[in-house]
Amino acid sequence: MTDTEGGDRPLLAVRLDDLFKTVRPKGRHWTNAEVAEELKRANPELKAGGVYLSQLRTGKRANPSPDLLGALARFFGVSVAYFFDEKVAESVIGELAAVEALRQSGVRAVAMRAAGMKKENLQAITAIMDQYRQMQGLPPVTDSPSPSPS
Repeated sequence: MTDTEGGDRPLLAVRLDDLFKTVRPKGRHWTNAEVAEELKRANPELKAGGVYLSQLRTGKRANPSPDLLGALARFFGVSVAYFFDEKVAESVIGELAAVEALRQSGVRAVAMRAAGMKKENLQAITAIMDQYRQMQGLPPVTDSPSPSPS
């Protein structure tokens, strides 16, 4: 996996580092050593240490075993394909961005209040929020098309 994305680091390093920075199993950020301990706890014969995970994240090492990749994918709750398949990675990155947005102060409260409202009401609220974004100099939000309910 030598394709690069985001500088000189291998694609695997970029994607793994993104998981460490954005995915929060059990609600918290994890250090390399803590993740290594959790991986070994789940799979005692797995060879993984904090230093090795750090090297994978920085691109100093780039050829983890399939068992380690599988364990990392399970720990972070993604498919192993995330590390190799561009479409899967894009989907996961989109989901992670949505989760991160919900973590931001106040965003979750707005989403909770919007749940279950009629489509017309949501459109009115969205229009108001778009106006406030514009007044604050924030970029417009483009909604990705979602499947319509059957």
